[in-house]
Amino acid sequence: MNPIYDKNYAKATRATLRGLLAVGCLVAAPMALAAASTINIGVTAPQETLEGKSIVNGAKLAADHINAAGGIDGKQIKLFFYDDHKSASDGVRAMQRAANRDHTVAMVGTFISEVALSMEPWSARLKLPFIVTGAASPKITQRIHDNYSQYKYVFRDKLNSHFMAESVIDFIQTTLAPKGFKSAAIMSEDSAWTIPLGNTWKQNLKSKAGVNVVKEIRYSPDTNDFGPIFSKIEGTGAHLILTGWAHTGLRPTIQWSQRQVPALLVGVNAQAGSSSFWQQSNGATQGVISQSSAVPGAALSDKTEPFTKAYHAKYNNYPGYTGYTTYDAIYLLKNAIEKAKSANADKLVSALETTDATGTIGHIKFYGKQDKYTHDLQFGPGLATGVLFQWQDGKQVPVWPASVAKPVEIPSYAKAGS
Repeated sequence: MNPIYDKNYAKATRATLRGLLAVGCLVAAPMALAAASTINIGVTAPQETLEGKSIVNGAKLAADHINAAGGIDGKQIKLFFYDDHKSASDGVRAMQRAANRDHTVAMVGTFISEVALSMEPWSARLKLPFIVTGAASPKITQRIHDNYSQYKYVFRDKLNSHFMAESVIDFIQTTLAPKGFKSAAIMSEDSAWTIPLGNTWKQNLKSKAGVNVVKEIRYSPDTNDFGPIFSKIEGTGAHLILTGWAHTGLRPTIQWSQRQVPALLVGVNAQAGSSSFWQQSNGATQGVISQSSAVPGAALSDKTEPFTKAYHAKYNNYPGYTGYTTYDAIYLLKNAIEKAKSANADKLVSALETTDATGTIGHIKFYGKQDKYTHDLQFGPGLATGVLFQWQDGKQVPVWPASVAKPVEIPSYAKAGS
């Protein structure tokens, strides 16, 4: 974890714990389903960001669809929105307000790993089930495996960094390595979620895809000038730049294009998952390849395209990856509440653990108590795999997995080996 966020979390935890103890409301009593007039669900996101807006919009659309179909056991969903501002302390405060003021039965959202990690202990203290829909650090679910009784209230319905990296490796093995792309440099933000991303590439890219990792560069998310970094990468002769970008994305993409760096961008560029990224970059994103939970045109299930079209009809743009996962998360809570016939936190956890559902991102199941990534989204054939897409002429074109893939287009200045 980034030490800055460690300090923020410790400070926020001490302050908020003192405040809650002072008023005697450390643990919120769960609302009985029969007594409630609505099903209250909290949604937390950094609302100024592209990913945060997709979280909010995905939740709203799911609630609209569920309420129009009769709600949850006849009760309407009522959403409560909180802006965590990408701040660990604001995320903790959002969870406290959700439990103690707004009496929500669960929360969904957030895409910053450090924020999710800070909120995780409070999910247990407040007995508030929390489905993480954007943050990727494996630490989130490793904690549950290591201390199930404390952290069991947290789930995640997106792939963690390790699985995201594995999907990129599979794409490189099947599509890019045969075209002569045989060396790669890792270029990632200095953030919690990118450490396992880079480690997986360093450990497995050579053995699985025959591609050498020749350099790794980690940079501050506050970086503005990426020229020196690209110079170092060009000096290695790398054919690929493996990206781990979430807080950043737009600036390095534009500078990569302007410089015409002779290495193809492929990896995880969260901001590139937004349908507005083409306009924001003025087309500089042409040729960029990124991993996502889902994209328009990739029918990962029979629910993907109907959701995509409904989202576009309502918001006049397409969802980012967090839009898909948050929409699914609201439905997962609906299914769990109806199965448990209760909004009790422990009963919801038990019901969520038996999830076997089709979502917009594919077949959704969670890893069990004995698995390394307890309550994480299961990854593999027949399950959610994510998708890799490439920006081609203003469109996000799926290029992996094979079931939805269309041909990759290599920019003229990207150089592969012989």
